[in-house]
Amino acid sequence: MKEIVLQNKKHGMLVLIGTILLLLVAVAGAIYGGIVIGENGEGDPTIFIISMLVLCLGWIPLLGLRVLKPQEALVLTLFGKYIGTIKGDGFFAVNPFCASVNPAATTELNQSGDVKKAPALATVAGAKVAPTVDKRLSLKIMTLNNNRQKINDCLGNPVEIGIAVTWRIVDTAKAVFNVDNYKEYLSLQCDTALRNIVRIYPYDVAPGVDTTGDGMADDGSLRGSSEIVAARIRDEIGERVAEAGIEVIEARITYLAYATEIAAVMLQRQQASAIIDARKMIVDGAVGMVEMALERLAENGTVQLDEERKAAMVSNLLVVLCGNRDAQPVVNSGSLY
Repeated sequence: MKEIVLQNKKHGMLVLIGTILLLLVAVAGAIYGGIVIGENGEGDPTIFIISMLVLCLGWIPLLGLRVLKPQEALVLTLFGKYIGTIKGDGFFAVNPFCASVNPAATTELNQSGDVKKAPALATVAGAKVAPTVDKRLSLKIMTLNNNRQKINDCLGNPVEIGIAVTWRIVDTAKAVFNVDNYKEYLSLQCDTALRNIVRIYPYDVAPGVDTTGDGMADDGSLRGSSEIVAARIRDEIGERVAEAGIEVIEARITYLAYATEIAAVMLQRQQASAIIDARKMIVDGAVGMVEMALERLAENGTVQLDEERKAAMVSNLLVVLCGNRDAQPVVNSGSLY
């Protein structure tokens, strides 16, 4: 299905004024014809008949009047056949027998991510009546903030992730006729693409994991490569919804965390890893400081230490530098031997 944009339809005001004038003339003609027939009894009823026909049928062109705001469109069909789309702001006049089509008119994509439909019936004065449905399509940039999904990463760890997708309609004919409901279709494809991409990555950097598909292990992860992951999600969603006339502008990760059932365990793992890294850094620094102290003492000849005294000094310095508490000095007035 290819979009057809209808041109030269912005003469709704002219049609409105012309129709009103025609109806006023028909009213005057009906009054005049009725007076002529009433006075003569045998007058020509042509003017009266024509005027009544105009009054009965002259309002039909008013059914073809359409008003659109900026960044709105209306898809029109004539007896089931797609005839075109009107776009842009203005007062339009189209074939009065045309029908507007928008299968997603009653579907709302909330900012919370839920896809829901408006109630089919509304209550007015205690009676159930069908609500007025706006069939216009919005061409503005819109946001879909889908619900958080629980997905297993490439290591099998369950993670919760949510994304926000900005999108817009670029082909109204495809959006209306190629899919049943383009809003529900977009939401479903966002969930599917998110699952396909997340299961490629680990939550955090893990050894031996190939996230790019080149056969080489890399450092890709959901937490550390969020920009790359978001770009891949955007591209996959864009490929899936292109047939529905939708362009995906951007996709962003809005929430990322381990699932509640393993969050506590993974937090302990991260804390243990951080403690090990910190201890390693402290030990490396302490050994360097001890080596520097021994070298300085040997260069300056401040004191002559044998191997046993060096070992005792190294032990004391490491205890002082690597300990969690302040050192408690002990004054030794005797000898080490």
